[in-house]
Amino acid sequence: MASKKSRNDQLSFTPPPPTVADVEAQAVSLFTRKAYLDYSMYVILDRALPNIADGLKPVQRRIIYAMSELGLSATAKFKKSARTVGDVIGKFHPHGDSACYEAMVLLAQPFSMRYPLVEGQGNWGSPDDPKSFAAMRYTESRLTKFSQTLLSELEQGTVEWGQNFDGTLREPKLLPSRLPHVLLNGASGIAVGMATDIPSHNVREVVGACLELLDNPEATLAQLTKHIKGPDFPTDAEIITPPSEIRDIYKTGGGSIRQRAKWETEDSDIVITALPFQVSGSKVMQQIAAQMQAKKLPMVEDLRDESDHENPTRIVIVPRSNRIDVDELMTHLFATTGLERSYRVNMNMIALDGRPKLFTLKDLLLEWLEFRIETVRRRLQHRYDQVNARLHILDGYLIAYLNIDEVIRIIRREDESKSVLMKRFKLSELQAESILELKLRFLNRLQEMEIRGEQAKLAEERANLEKILGSKARLRKQVRDELVRDAEEFGDKRRSPIVEREAAKALDATALIPSEPVTIILSERGWVRAGKGHDLDPAALQYKGGDAFLHAAKGRSNQLALFIDSSGRTYSLPAHELPSAKGHGEPLTSSLTPPPGATFVAVMMGEPDDLWLLSTDDGYGFVCRLEEMMTRLKAGKSVVNVGNGASVLRPQRVTSFDADYVAAATTEGKLLLFNVNELPQLGRGKGVQTIKIHKTPIAPEKVVATAVVPQGGTLVVNAGKRFTNLKGADLDPYIGKRAQRGLKLPRGFQNVDSIRAWSERERNGGAELVM
Repeated sequence: MASKKSRNDQLSFTPPPPTVADVEAQAVSLFTRKAYLDYSMYVILDRALPNIADGLKPVQRRIIYAMSELGLSATAKFKKSARTVGDVIGKFHPHGDSACYEAMVLLAQPFSMRYPLVEGQGNWGSPDDPKSFAAMRYTESRLTKFSQTLLSELEQGTVEWGQNFDGTLREPKLLPSRLPHVLLNGASGIAVGMATDIPSHNVREVVGACLELLDNPEATLAQLTKHIKGPDFPTDAEIITPPSEIRDIYKTGGGSIRQRAKWETEDSDIVITALPFQVSGSKVMQQIAAQMQAKKLPMVEDLRDESDHENPTRIVIVPRSNRIDVDELMTHLFATTGLERSYRVNMNMIALDGRPKLFTLKDLLLEWLEFRIETVRRRLQHRYDQVNARLHILDGYLIAYLNIDEVIRIIRREDESKSVLMKRFKLSELQAESILELKLRFLNRLQEMEIRGEQAKLAEERANLEKILGSKARLRKQVRDELVRDAEEFGDKRRSPIVEREAAKALDATALIPSEPVTIILSERGWVRAGKGHDLDPAALQYKGGDAFLHAAKGRSNQLALFIDSSGRTYSLPAHELPSAKGHGEPLTSSLTPPPGATFVAVMMGEPDDLWLLSTDDGYGFVCRLEEMMTRLKAGKSVVNVGNGASVLRPQRVTSFDADYVAAATTEGKLLLFNVNELPQLGRGKGVQTIKIHKTPIAPEKVVATAVVPQGGTLVVNAGKRFTNLKGADLDPYIGKRAQRGLKLPRGFQNVDSIRAWSERERNGGAELVM
C-alpha cells in the first residue's frame, strides 16, 4: 500500500520550469530604444556618412582597397568588374553585390565624380541616365592615377588596421589621403536623423586654402574664400549663387547652391552647351516638349537634341521668330525646367574622434590638416624605424665581411651557430639572423665600400628625418611641400564658373498662351464653347434640344472669359481652356457654382482696363472696369447688387467714357440717351438710376435693354419682326439727362424687344458681338 502511494506521489509531482542563468529580463521599451540607437549609429558610422580623413564611406574605401590588393593600378590591365565586386563582398563588405557594384560605378563616372577614382571600360552609364550602366560581368575596371593620393602611403605605418567581418583578413580603418577628398569629390548620404550633402571642389583651390592655414592657422573665412571661390561640379554649367551666400554656407556648414545651364545663340537659335550637375538632357527635353504640347511655349517653334561624342551636351531651341526675347525665354525655362537646379549643402561627416559633426569650412580644413600632419609624422617615423633597422643590419654585415672566414667556420661547425655568432661578435639576434639568411652568392658583394656607402646615405637620411620629426615647423613645411606637389600633378582649371545672374522667373501664364482670335459662345441653358476666329456665326451652330444661342463675345485665346449671371455675380475662366465649338461644349456649372436659381446672362472679353456698363432692369447701373470683375473663385464675385424682383441686363462695352452715350429702352416704349460720364465708376454696387420708370404694383415698368452708342454710331431698335436704325439727328430728340423719363418711340416700335448699337469699327470686325 505504501509503495502504491509513493508511486502516485511521483506521478503527481510537477517539476519547476527550467531556468537559464544568462537570461535577462528587460522592458520592451528599453530594448527597442537600445536596438534603434545601435542601428542608428551603425548607419551613421558604417554606411551613410564619409570620414573627414579620406572622404570615403566604408563601401567606397573597401572597393579602393580591394582593387589595390588585386593589383589594379592605373598602369595595370583592366579586369572584369565582377572580380572586384566578388573580392569586396567576399572579403570585406558582406552586402548585396548590386549595391556594391553601383557604388563602384559612381566612383568611375566622370559626370558624377569631380575626380574619378575608378577608370571604367565598357558601358558605365551616361549623363542622361547614370543608372544605364551594363552588368558587372560585361564591364572592366582599374584604379585611376588620382586614386594613388589615397593608397600610396598605405603600407608605411600611416593608418590603423582592423580585422575584416570574419576575422580572417586585415583591412585599413582609413586610407592615408594626401588631399582632402571629402571636399574634392564631395559626398551625399542619408543616415538616421541626419544627412550629408557635400559638393565637390577644385584641387588647386582647396590646396590653396590648406596652405593658407598652414602658414596662418588664425586665417579668417574671408582669407580662405579668396582661394576657395565655391563648389566646382563636374560640369561646365554656371554657379549663380552670390558669393555672399557661398560665404554663409562655408560659415555655417549648410545652405544651398544654385547652378544654371550654359547657353549661347547661333544664327538666332538657342544652343544649350552645359547642363547642371546630375541633370538629364533627355528629361529637360521632355519638360520643354510638354510645355510646347500644352501650348505654354508659343514662342518656341522647334526643339532638337544634337548631342554627340564631340559635343556631349547640345540642345537646340528654335524660337518662332527673331522678335522673340531669348533672354526672357531662357529665364522662363530656368524657372520651369531642370536647366536651373538647387543643391543642398550639409557638411555632416565623421570627425577624427569617430563622432558625426557638422563642419564649417575652416574647421573642416583644420581637422583634416591635423590628420594629414599626423599621417606624415607616422610615415616619417615608420621610415625612420626602417632606416635604423637597416643600419643595424648593415653594421652586422660589416662585421661579417671583416670576419668572413671566422663567420663561415662558425656556421659550418657549430650546431647553434646563431648564438655563437651573437656571443663571438656581440651581434643582436636580428643581425645574426640576417647574416645566417644571407645567400652565399651574395658574399662577393659584401664589400666594405658598398656597405659603408649605403650606411652613409642612410645616416644622412636618418639625420634629415630626425630634424623633421623633432620640429613642428619642419613637419608642417613637409606637409606643405607635398600638398604643393600634388596640386601641381593633379590640379586642373575650374569647370563650373561662378557668375552672378538675376533670379529666374517664370513668364505669366497668359504670356505663354498663344494669342489667337476666338469667339466664346454662351447658350440659353448655360453651355459654353470656344470657336477659332472672329468669323464664326454663333446662331448657325447646332445646340442641344431645347437649347439655343444666347450671347457671344470676341477676344483672344490668352484672355479670360468673364460670365455674369442674373444675380449680379461674375465668374472668370481662361478662354484657351474652354471646350471647342466643334461640339456642344460643356455646362458652365461643371466649372462654376452659381447660386440656386441664377441663370447666366452674358459673356465678356477684353483688356483688364476696358470699361463696361452694368445695369439692371429696375433702372439702375454703373460703369465698371473689367479687371474689377475678374475672380478665381468658382462661386464667383458679387459685383452688381440686384434689387428684389430685378435681374441683370446684358453688359455693354464702353469705348469712350466721355463721348459715348447710354441708351435705355423700357417696356412702355420709352427711350433715353445720356452721356456715359453721368454714371459712376464702381468696383461693385447698385449704381444710380439710369432712366425713370413707373413701378406700379400690378405691371411694373422694366428696362428692356441698354446699349452704349459711340459717337457717330447707330442704334438699332428691334420690335417684333420690325426694326429701325436711329443715327445722327434721329437720336437728338431722345438725348437728355440721366434718370429722366425719356421719349416715346414711334408707333410700331414701342413694344421693344432689344436694342443694340454699332459703329463702323464693329461692323468691320469689333471685339464683341451683341445679339
